[in-house]
Amino acid sequence: MRLVSRSEEDTVKQGELYSAGLKAGDIIGLDGNLGTGKTQFVKGIAKGFRVREIVNSPTFIIVNEYEGHIENRLIKIFHFDLYRLGTPAELGTLGFDEYTGEDSICLIEWPDLAEKYLGKPLKKVKFSYGKGENERIIEINH
Repeated sequence: MRLVSRSEEDTVKQGELYSAGLKAGDIIGLDGNLGTGKTQFVKGIAKGFRVREIVNSPTFIIVNEYEGHIENRLIKIFHFDLYRLGTPAELGTLGFDEYTGEDSICLIEWPDLAEKYLGKPLKKVKFSYGKGENERIIEINH
């Protein structure tokens, strides 16, 4: 599915709509250059799960943890930014396996290392620049 976003608010809204199709245990790779809307999309997903915390990029801390709700059940949402990691082995030292359970959803920016570490393809959402200054293309590949 290919979507066109024309603003940050629109990207947040697309993330919120996308959240309706997610379930506990899902691992989603968010792929795209810096500034293409990955974190805005995560803000929308968090909104869809009624997260109360402020959602921002975990670039320097690797992972942010949020509490959300699916059908009045508490769920953990982990938002990773793997941009600064160099090898899949580094995920092991972070305890990555502990984040990828059936009681959580993982949203991973720069997902290539996670795919290599897990040894399986992730659900993918790809972000790219559109024609206009604020336009973004969002491609859902699963």
